[in-house]
Amino acid sequence: MLKLSSLLLLAAVTFMLPSISEAKEGCSGDCTSCHKLTVPEASDLLKKVGVVVKSVKPSPANGFFEILVEKEGKPGLLLMDYSKKHVVQGVMVKLPEFQSVASHQQELADAQKPPKVDVSKIPASNAVVMGNPKGSKKLFVFTDPDCPYCRQFHTELKKLEKIAPDVAIHVMLFPLPMHPAAFDKARVVVEKNSLELLDKAFEGKELPKPGKDSSKDAINEIIKFGNANGINGTPTLVLPDGSIMVGGRDAESLKKMLEGK
Repeated sequence: MLKLSSLLLLAAVTFMLPSISEAKEGCSGDCTSCHKLTVPEASDLLKKVGVVVKSVKPSPANGFFEILVEKEGKPGLLLMDYSKKHVVQGVMVKLPEFQSVASHQQELADAQKPPKVDVSKIPASNAVVMGNPKGSKKLFVFTDPDCPYCRQFHTELKKLEKIAPDVAIHVMLFPLPMHPAAFDKARVVVEKNSLELLDKAFEGKELPKPGKDSSKDAINEIIKFGNANGINGTPTLVLPDGSIMVGGRDAESLKKMLEGK
């Protein structure tokens, strides 16, 4: 009677036979000479997944194609086997180091970098400046006076101007469509260029009505810049190097970011 171990070995060999029989004689070891996948073909195979195929490369591990995809503006990697019937999401990891060996390593890293804007094109002349107007470090804050998160964050900005005397905080009033009353509040703050009115706006106090068409143009210019550069929520920060950060931070964290720590 065959032992259990012998039966398992026999079963394993039997399972492998079809693959061995299909292997081509004189294989060079270069799997790409026989197995290919184009971007259009991958796009067709993955059309039901709702992703955009950006690039296809051989995976570091034989038997797979590595596909760089994008969905809702976010990058990701898919692994497809040579039969083109199975897909795995994720990154191939090499043992024993447990380090990523993705063929798309650089492309993925570039795609995951925070977006940047050209700070020289920000309409800073329409800003209300907190902190040191002549500070060597400039922080741009796109904010809405009727946004509860902006209201909380404004208190952190007031702390920041005390602990970071070399920072010019450019408050870019960016009223959101969901807050219809915020537009006129933003206008009057810009008209008067008043930090006092800015504080009152965030405190929910009543403000005077705007009276100049120039303030309407100023706010619309900020909104136009924001929309053109992917800024669609508040608060949104633009750091001195142009990096965009969504959401507020505490004053100490902001100070460290601006100092490059």
